[in-house]
Amino acid sequence: MNKIQEYDLVVLTEDTEAIHKQTYRKILLRRGQVGTVLMDFEQEAFLIDFADQEGVTYAMETIAKEQLIPLLYNPFEVLAS
Repeated sequence: MNKIQEYDLVVLTEDTEAIHKQTYRKILLRRGQVGTVLMDFEQEAFLIDFADQEGVTYAMETIAKEQLIPLLYNPFEVLAS
């Protein structure tokens, strides 16, 4: 249920430094920044693509699982106990 998969949208739980893909300058990815999972490193870390509203990538960073929350769109059924 909490497994993050490739192409999931995720949100950063804390600010993270990154390198801008075009300018190669340091940028700050803020808590709440949304990205797309590109690669799974054994559910410990993930390669995340951060893109603007036009879909242009501005950062691509490996982020630890503890720093990510998957975005959920559908409710989960509560099982009777």
